[in-house]
Amino acid sequence: MRIALLSYSTRPRGGVVHTLALAEALAVQNHEVTVWTLGRGGDVGFFRPVDPRVELAIVPFPEVPDEGVGPRILRSIEMLRAAFTPEAFDVVHAQDCISANAADRCIRTIHHLDQFTTPELAACHERAIVRPQAHICVSAAVAAEVKAGWGLTPTVIPNGVDATRFADAVPDQRFTPYLLAVGGIEPRKGSVDLLDAYAMLRHELPDLRLVIAGGETLFDYRDYRALWEARALALGVTPVVLGPVEHAALPGLMAGASAFAFPSTKEGFGLAAMEALAAGVPVVARDLPVLREVFGPAVGYGTDPPTLAAALLQAIKEPDPVRAAAGKALAAAHTWESAARRHVEFYRANWR
Repeated sequence: MRIALLSYSTRPRGGVVHTLALAEALAVQNHEVTVWTLGRGGDVGFFRPVDPRVELAIVPFPEVPDEGVGPRILRSIEMLRAAFTPEAFDVVHAQDCISANAADRCIRTIHHLDQFTTPELAACHERAIVRPQAHICVSAAVAAEVKAGWGLTPTVIPNGVDATRFADAVPDQRFTPYLLAVGGIEPRKGSVDLLDAYAMLRHELPDLRLVIAGGETLFDYRDYRALWEARALALGVTPVVLGPVEHAALPGLMAGASAFAFPSTKEGFGLAAMEALAAGVPVVARDLPVLREVFGPAVGYGTDPPTLAAALLQAIKEPDPVRAAAGKALAAAHTWESAARRHVEFYRANWR
């Protein structure tokens, strides 16, 4: 089968990580896979090496100074659409709203739903739900949201996890002891609540550092980042903000953490938290239906800064070996091989 997987960036975000891992798993199963994406800011390759069995089609996307989010979204769609060659493929599978808008006919994975105020982005989001001919979600909770909002019935195919890469990692000792969060500083990641929870933790664990990794995004979160920095100053805390971390360094960073904080207000699956479980690190997440579905009793939960702090304190001071073993087993059960086979079954049943 000749499969085109479409994404919007070469940089490490959850949907891009998913796209590459799925592409490689499909290629291992002898499908001809090409990943199409935009090379932003001069990028000519992805954030990590890609299995050579996967073809890469990276469309140059030069930066435009002072370009707003709306115009950047429209230009992204048009440049990817102009370059893409759908006639060369048996299946076209878009992984985000930009690539789904760029493809006239596609299957779409809806990783999570957003509420946008930028008109161009809101329209992009809506079209990318209603126009594709078939839909996949990575959790039943998101599929239920799609059903409730649009009357569609997506098929649920959970993410895979490269569990061995994290389970075998040598722990990073640079910041020990530290609480880790991955995903950058943005509203959806609950970054301000994390600051408040961390400040409470410091009363019991004064040597604990907060390390924040990741943060590649299309969006302008400068105002939120300024709010976050002001809050950190008011709380008297100084987190370590690493920004994007090299692919090879992430497993060690995960494995060295005392705990992994996942206070997101909206998620579709929680791949980074699953990777932390694979590394044997206790996870505390916000108590959301989707995260209860995906993680069950393998993680701790909180609903606000005090309860997040309490769950994190317990996870760090009283590690639970039974929960840790359950977390490792859960992560190991989510394989990309299985996800790829289920995708192929879906393609054969839904692509006409």
